[in-house]
Amino acid sequence: MDIFSDSSWREAFELVISTERFGPFTLTANVDLQAIELLFRRVEDAQARFRGSPLAQVANDLEREVVVSSVVGTNTIEGGELTIEQTQLAFELDPETVQEEQQRRVVNIKAAYDLAKNMASKPGWQPDVEYVKDLHRLITLGVSDSHNIPGQLRDNPKNTVTRVGDTEHGGIYKPPQNGRDIAELLKALLVWNASMAERGIPALIRAPLCHVYFELIHPFWDGNGRVGRVLEASILMADGFRYAPFAQANYYLQHIHRYFSLFNQCRKHADNTAFVAFFLQGMLDSINRLHSRVNNLVSLLLFRNHLRTLLEEKLINARQYALAVEVLNHGTPLPVSKLRNGAWYQALYSKLTSKTAQRDLRQLREKKLVLLDAENRLWPGCVEADVELLD
Repeated sequence: MDIFSDSSWREAFELVISTERFGPFTLTANVDLQAIELLFRRVEDAQARFRGSPLAQVANDLEREVVVSSVVGTNTIEGGELTIEQTQLAFELDPETVQEEQQRRVVNIKAAYDLAKNMASKPGWQPDVEYVKDLHRLITLGVSDSHNIPGQLRDNPKNTVTRVGDTEHGGIYKPPQNGRDIAELLKALLVWNASMAERGIPALIRAPLCHVYFELIHPFWDGNGRVGRVLEASILMADGFRYAPFAQANYYLQHIHRYFSLFNQCRKHADNTAFVAFFLQGMLDSINRLHSRVNNLVSLLLFRNHLRTLLEEKLINARQYALAVEVLNHGTPLPVSKLRNGAWYQALYSKLTSKTAQRDLRQLREKKLVLLDAENRLWPGCVEADVELLD
């Protein structure tokens, strides 16, 4: 469906839910289509080019990178403290034995990501209430909170009031408090999404709308932000998007103040254009970064194969191959001093003269298999680095 040629669908999907305690709650697709059309088309174009890139060759490496960085992003938004390196280490642990809460948080999000990927791969699937509860159960399992029960919707007892937001980001909002209201609204939201999907409304419109309204319903005591972002990603993945739905969390983290402020802006003005445009810009940035990363990973893979061929054809020796691979694997420019101080390097040349070591490195540079910059750091020969290289 071309949503831009016929905008009547917006009125068809305006839904007012009359709740028992909270009063009327409106789900609206009130988006200025003219304002977002160019950005929407650019995202579609970027996605088409990304799908045409050589993903298969580097899919596993890209998947690992995206999951780790995205878990760090969505966790940091909610106060998580682990770095990328610490998160990678947490993923290597047995989830059943993780006790430390910061590790538990990231392991939980990874489990929710796995569930999202599995469910979104099913033809015609769209999220329902039980799925959202499952996400919440996975995300908050073992994470301390005075009220939260994993997988259970919020139902505020008398004299316990939930408020979200702050004055810095547009004000404080009192979401629905009654459990029956919350259950009704969450179900209505997910049916609304499924109805739009059946009508052919693109996930690039539905996903951010569901994210906004999920956060305004605020159905759980804890974990709403993390669940909402995975819900958004799930809708996108069910529509064929890969990697970028999770990577979107990093865009939200980079623009965190605007991210939080836009929820209040949409709530106050009943117009979701600003958030949808913000979301689309994030998708465009994420897809373009991923495309560049794929090209980079493919370049590294081809260069690694080239080094192996040179070794097999005896055009470089085993020591030189080891040096070039070490520079390649380092991930960042490798200072020559750090290279030479490494225990493996010293063992490699323990029975050889310093002249031999110098000759090995010089020949690698002559063949442009490693590059030396003005700061005496080594780069793999496949990089297109904007650095001052020494002759």
